[in-house]
Amino acid sequence: MFDSANLDHRIDKTAFQREERKLREALLHAQYDLKENGTFPVVILIAGVEGAGKGETVNLLNEWMDPRHIQTHAFPELSDEERDRPLMWRYWRALPPKGTIGIFFGAWHTVPIVLRVQGSISKRELGDYIGDIQRLEKMLTDEGVMLVKFWFHLSKDQQKKRLKALEKDPKTAWRVTDMEWKYFKLYDDFIKVCEPFLRETSTGDAPWIVVPGMDSRYRSLTVGRHLLTAMRARLDAKPVKAAAQRGQPLLPPADNLNVLRALKLDQDLTRKDYERELDKWQGRLNLLTRDKRYKRLSVIAAFEGNDAAGKGGAIRRVTGALDARLYQNVSVAAPTQEERAQPYLWRFWRHVPRRGRVTIFDRTWYGRVLVERVEKFCSEADWMRAYSEINDFEQQLTDHNVVLVKFWLAISKEEQYKRFKAREQVSFKRFKITAEDWRNRKKWDDYEVAVSEMVDRTSTATAPWTLVEANNKYYARIKVLRTMVAAIEQGLKWVGEKTGQR
Repeated sequence: MFDSANLDHRIDKTAFQREERKLREALLHAQYDLKENGTFPVVILIAGVEGAGKGETVNLLNEWMDPRHIQTHAFPELSDEERDRPLMWRYWRALPPKGTIGIFFGAWHTVPIVLRVQGSISKRELGDYIGDIQRLEKMLTDEGVMLVKFWFHLSKDQQKKRLKALEKDPKTAWRVTDMEWKYFKLYDDFIKVCEPFLRETSTGDAPWIVVPGMDSRYRSLTVGRHLLTAMRARLDAKPVKAAAQRGQPLLPPADNLNVLRALKLDQDLTRKDYERELDKWQGRLNLLTRDKRYKRLSVIAAFEGNDAAGKGGAIRRVTGALDARLYQNVSVAAPTQEERAQPYLWRFWRHVPRRGRVTIFDRTWYGRVLVERVEKFCSEADWMRAYSEINDFEQQLTDHNVVLVKFWLAISKEEQYKRFKAREQVSFKRFKITAEDWRNRKKWDDYEVAVSEMVDRTSTATAPWTLVEANNKYYARIKVLRTMVAAIEQGLKWVGEKTGQR
């Protein structure tokens, strides 16, 4: 890839000034068309060798366009807050909303390259990183993000010459530190890693553009031209109409398996036994969160279920065992305007907890394959690809010591009807029942199909579903607590074996 690139391009000052004026004007128009269009964001990734003009180019883009609608992010060493979460968290939270531009100066590509050159990770581990990057970029582009990736390059001789020139000039000497010279000594090692890395992460939807970095004028025009071409092509393209959504009922899974109908929903547990069990399991949960090993874990409890299945009651019994300073409740409703301006999983990534903390989701990212699927709020292509995106999201969580417990609280159709009617009769519970709940009830069979397929496709070894028989609220609450205790105990055991703590 680098061998085929002509790194000695030059452009004279007069030609540069003539084209710069036109290019700058066209980019500004494209930026405001993007803002007015408002249907997709632009993410510009800036990467490459040291001294190749990355910082200068970022400054130039902010100068050429309106910086009020550009979010520029540099990603230095991980902060303590970032180390407490999966690596991709820092990038998800920095994504720009639709209609704006984000410049990522050293993004998700930098860390694995540096780690591999330093010998901190194996070739196989680098391959794992590449797989994560490929899936992330596909997810972003599938969600409508326009990715423009620039790799700034210099030959070894050019890099040495460039660093010395910067170092010699008092105005730019600050740009050259011991780190730049350290990386220069590793130039050949970087090239061995970067060439195959770029080939494997360059795709049709998100290709790498190699930018010769020696001549600043040629470098600037190259980036500006490519960015303008990409933005105009997307902005001027005719919108593709989605296929009409038919009102046909959902078909059952091919194997005709309905996991909900296989459950024995009526389980025995008296109130007296429940109160005794509640004290026991809340006590155990509380003690686990005080274990010294717990500071190396975080917990996400994801609650889904039929309307009126008792999610709120189960959640209150969980939080009743926790220090209020260490947990967060996230109640998921229809996306806000801010959330609609981002890729689907953004609003869940932003709530991933730090180590030693708990996040409880009342409704979750599974809305895409449940309510959005059944109510046809998204296309079939969107919810079909969501299964793999969700599995990848959850794998990243569990790989980072997140104990992920997922509950589906199931009740019978008859039990739901009784609870709906009871809620209408109790003044302080009337807020719990709406016209939408009654309307959703009419699609009971469609939801059963969607849930069965969801469980089949997303119950994995590291993030299994727990189906909770919830006709008896007492039984359901205890099963939730028991399951959380068992999952955290397993997580503490794993952390203890990994760190030598018992």
